[in-house]
Amino acid sequence: MPVLDRKVCKAARMLIDWKAADLAAAAAVSHDTLRSFESGRTKALSRENEEAIRKALEAQGVQFLESGQVAAGPGVAMRADEPDTA
Repeated sequence: MPVLDRKVCKAARMLIDWKAADLAAAAAVSHDTLRSFESGRTKALSRENEEAIRKALEAQGVQFLESGQVAAGPGVAMRADEPDTA
């Protein structure tokens, strides 16, 4: 699984209409850690934090798309089997 990109992380959060604080709480990650990552101040997350963030988003129906699945590069979408949470 490719490293989580900061823009993809933010797009996933926006897709389910979560604030950074919502994702931080659901992933049990510090709000400052998440904001630093999404803003680009921190270039990478620890493997544990990245996994927790992915799992929290996926639990809400977010599907991570690899660059080969989308013409423009990596992205996110809602799984077809999940109702829209927004």
